Amino acid sequence: MTRTTKTAAVTAAVMLATSLAALDTTVVGTAMPTIIGSLGGLSLYGWVFSAYLLTSTTTVPLYGRLTDVYGRKPVLLVGTIMFLCGSALSGAAGSMEQLIIFRALQGLGAGAVLPVATTVVGDIFTIEKRAKIQGLLSSVWGISAIVGPALGGLIVDNVGWRWVFYVNLPFGLLAIVAFWLFLHETAPRGRRSIDYAGAFGLTVALTLVLLGTLASGESAGSLVVSPWALLGSGGLLTGLVIWGQTRAAEPLLPLPLLRRPVLAVSYAASLLSGATMLCFSSYIPPFVQGVLGGSAISAGAALAPMSIGWPVGSILSGRLILRYGYRPIVLLGTACIFVGALGATVLGLSSTQAYVMAVMAIVGLGMGLTATSFIVAVQSSVGWSERGIGTAFVQFSRSIGGALGVAAVGAILNSHLNDGLSALGLSTIGSLSSILEPAARASLSPEALAAMSALFADSLHAAYLAVAIGAAATVVLAGFFPGGSVADHAREARRLNPDG
Repeated sequence: MTRTTKTAAVTAAVMLATSLAALDTTVVGTAMPTIIGSLGGLSLYGWVFSAYLLTSTTTVPLYGRLTDVYGRKPVLLVGTIMFLCGSALSGAAGSMEQLIIFRALQGLGAGAVLPVATTVVGDIFTIEKRAKIQGLLSSVWGISAIVGPALGGLIVDNVGWRWVFYVNLPFGLLAIVAFWLFLHETAPRGRRSIDYAGAFGLTVALTLVLLGTLASGESAGSLVVSPWALLGSGGLLTGLVIWGQTRAAEPLLPLPLLRRPVLAVSYAASLLSGATMLCFSSYIPPFVQGVLGGSAISAGAALAPMSIGWPVGSILSGRLILRYGYRPIVLLGTACIFVGALGATVLGLSSTQAYVMAVMAIVGLGMGLTATSFIVAVQSSVGWSERGIGTAFVQFSRSIGGALGVAAVGAILNSHLNDGLSALGLSTIGSLSSILEPAARASLSPEALAAMSALFADSLHAAYLAVAIGAAATVVLAGFFPGGSVADHAREARRLNPDG
């Protein structure tokens, strides 16, 4: 088999792995209202996403460093196998608590799949081809996500929600076979250490922060530990981890890379844009089903335009950055994200499905423009020995932004829902889950349905407003991205990274 054929096969395997992660994100988001109707646990809604994001996020730097030491292939194969085990167990979950635990296991594998697959592309293509291939790769995420919501809605309405997890299995098995057969690399020689203590400390710190953020939206009587105690402990431990990283021989977090403006802005903006993306993926379906009275299929259809805008933006970005440089495309992309987020703040009882879809299309276009630009800029600014951790940190930033964003927005949503429960004569948030399930919704009186839908709409409005503020901050950050052509950035990268 020729080298060109092997490269094509590896690229196809990377796209399979990427589609695996994309399908999981959108299928689960669409299915969650129905899952809550089946398993209950509306107050735990955010944790189904946050548990997955927590484990998939905190492990990303570790996986990135492991790939720089041992190579990409073994890490990618192990991660994909763990992801499939988590998917199978999630489909068999018998309670919301079990689902959260199995989603955490799924996340342990997902932490390797996307960043390592993206790193492989950075290894096997030159910078000119890399921009186009990364744009294509990012569009695969969007194209898979287009199938995801529609597929999720069809499966939930016609087969059952458990199959939205089982659908990952054939994609994962194909990716494993392709990487095993066609990905050949030579791992670097020499002994290097791995900062496992830093990885453990980071996981505990972020867990405490997420717990504190989620708990801040609960009623005081239901809390065992103060949210401020959790947040304070998490913040203190995070500071200690960062302090330890400055003294580690092989730090888990690439702190020296943050001195380079290209990387610092890419990471910070990825964090905020990741929060925007995942908050909409998580909290648009409840609006469609709980406020507009739609089904799982219509909830999936509402997210589909975001998935359409993403590949369009990715393909355009891969070409435009070669002509105009990174900065103009980053500014355009973040502006689109903000405009879409601003449009979501006016969603209410009188909104239409078409308007929701238009808002999601604009957000998706912005995500496609920025995601590709950040990945290519980072990969072109580091050498091989830093490319694994450098690329992984883009995904880490976007994922931790998503995890914290979903947790924070979930806290805002729960707080507003709790405030409105007494007016409806209800005692717990779980009592509101009936409006998310079509069969249960049909049993409600018109008055009760209208009151519960109004409460949902008001609470989600507060959540969407918080997302829009974060999107505005992303635009401000983009203004600090260094100017210059791709060639200018490449020359500077070669000066800093002679191992290229």
